[in-house]
Amino acid sequence: MSAPHVTKGDRPFPPIAWLSTGALVVVIMGGIVMASYAPRRPPLSVAGSLLTLAVVLLAAVAVILARLRDFAWATFTKVFKWALLAYVIEAGVIEFSFVRNHTSGTALAIVTGMLVVFGVSVPTTIAFSVARYADEGRGAPTPS
Repeated sequence: MSAPHVTKGDRPFPPIAWLSTGALVVVIMGGIVMASYAPRRPPLSVAGSLLTLAVVLLAAVAVILARLRDFAWATFTKVFKWALLAYVIEAGVIEFSFVRNHTSGTALAIVTGMLVVFGVSVPTTIAFSVARYADEGRGAPTPS
């Protein structure tokens, strides 16, 4: 009897996608808190705490990713850079709307931080989800 075939996708990976998605969820919660107080002054300590938690989650993702071996880094990099481009543009448009609506000071700094987390966490989740199933020696799969 032969051993069961284990594919790349069956290999256990650290919870990178979960952590980066968790960071996204936390900044969405912070965004809801900020928006629910408009046009009044939002509770910046709550939003700032949520932003800090999201940054800690993303930092954990970066540390875990840096320690990964036997991973399709070429695929991850290719997917990440294009997804990052799209999400940086999207975050920039959202940032513009806040600036245009006269958000300033600490509130703008917190929103900007949340948009940075948004702009990095989604591409990280997408790129990791693609690369975990790719062959290590290859770049991104080519269309057939």
